[in-house]
Amino acid sequence: MMLDLLRHGETEQGGGLRGSLDDALTAKGWAQMHAALVSAGPWQVVVSSPLQRCARFAEQLGVPVQLEADLQELHFGAWEGRTALQIMQDQADELGRFWADPYAFTPPDGEPVARFAERVLGAVTRLQQQHAGKRVLLVTHGGVMRLLLARARGLPKAQLLQVEVGHGALVRLTVDDQGALREVL
Repeated sequence: MMLDLLRHGETEQGGGLRGSLDDALTAKGWAQMHAALVSAGPWQVVVSSPLQRCARFAEQLGVPVQLEADLQELHFGAWEGRTALQIMQDQADELGRFWADPYAFTPPDGEPVARFAERVLGAVTRLQQQHAGKRVLLVTHGGVMRLLLARARGLPKAQLLQVEVGHGALVRLTVDDQGALREVL
């Protein structure tokens, strides 16, 4: 399966850890996503996170959209809606531990990254089984893309947050029959 990953664009609530918050896109966010797809496609299947910052855009592409809840962003718990600067003011040590190794530290009341990885990779495996041999566009979040790119690049778990994925970023992976991911450059 050829899997194109598109990160949502800028949201109305701005930066910070958005996680499961259901923010809408700004005009700039819509433009970022449209610009990413100018010379991309066509796709046989479009899959999207159900959060509106992904799903509303996916619904505009003229291809039936399959919503997949397991491809939502990591739930950041008590940190949702806060910027790194805000978190640094009262939980600097905790934030530092999370940035150093997100698998080893979970934000307060948040989703463990290991569980996040399990649900995302499970969803990708199901997509590969459903859509083997097809070209699929996945409209999703930065954390999902970081996880899949880190796996495709063979990075150690502690380097997950070092993978850069900007708003409106588009990258391509292949997923083989065993679920192995490979980045297409």
